Order: sequence, then C-alpha cells, then structure tokens
Amino acid sequence: MFDTMLFIIKMKMKQDEVSMDTYPIRLRKATWADMDFLLELRDQTMRHHLQKAGALTDKDAYKNRILYHFDDAQIVEIADKRVGLFKAFYQADLNQWYLVQIQILPEYQNHKIGRALITELITKATDNNESVALSVLKGSPARRLYERLGFQCMSESELEFNMLFHPVDRE
Repeated sequence: MFDTMLFIIKMKMKQDEVSMDTYPIRLRKATWADMDFLLELRDQTMRHHLQKAGALTDKDAYKNRILYHFDDAQIVEIADKRVGLFKAFYQADLNQWYLVQIQILPEYQNHKIGRALITELITKATDNNESVALSVLKGSPARRLYERLGFQCMSESELEFNMLFHPVDRE
C-alpha cells in the first residue's frame, strides 16, 4: 500500500539512548512466518484494553483478529526489525478505506510511527476524495490520536466507537 517512508524518531532501546536519527520505516506484506510475532504483538499492545472492555484475550481470539483481512496485513519494520502491524483495506462500495489494525510494540510507541502511518493513509484517501473509517475500543488512549487526526465518532457499540475521517471535514 505505501512505499518505504523515512521518519525522524527518538527511541530508547534497552540500556542505550539512541539520538535523533533517520530510520526508514518499511511496510511489507505479512506472511505466515510472522504469526508468532503477531500473536505476541497483540498480547503486548491489546491485552490490557481488551480485558478492560470485557473482550476475549485468549490465543484463538487473537488469531481470529489477526486472520481477519490477513491479505491486507503489513508488518511495520525499522532497521529490519519487526515493530508493528498496519492493516487497512479499501471498500469500493463505500468509497472508503477501513483501518482494521494498527499496533506498534510498546518500546516503539510514542515516536509518531502510528501517527505517520495513519497520516499517510489519510493523505492517500484525501487525494482520491475517499474517507477512512475505523473502530476503537472504548477506553483506548488511541481514540485521542484519531480525534487529533480529524476522525469523528459516528456511532458506538457496547465495546467500540466507530470513527470516520471524511476529506470534506478537513477543507
């Protein structure tokens, strides 16, 4: 979906402080060989929020979510290290993209990686007069990021808020 992107990020890795530098953020198609990584990523990034919402946190529930639109799943890599998952697909009948999942390992969070990926999707959608939809668990701090990026809550279920970015809203 996207080409390799360059971002300036500041990261703390283990005991060493990494100074500001340019790291290529690459997206590549997820494969079955990534499944253990994706299960661990989901557990590290979502367990707390899923438990808080009363949703399932067992391996089968994780695997079902990972396999949903697996053909659209992309592994986020920095310096050839897997650091996350980005999954979005286009819904032609609605003229919109649906952001299924974005998960970044905790040690790489708060470095604007997720923001950059979502912003790229928004730019692509806006250039084609398309909207972007997503759902976010109630109580998830990600909702604030989505709102800052221009998403609006359109509806809600027992567990989630359904949000929409529409290019007309940004003009």
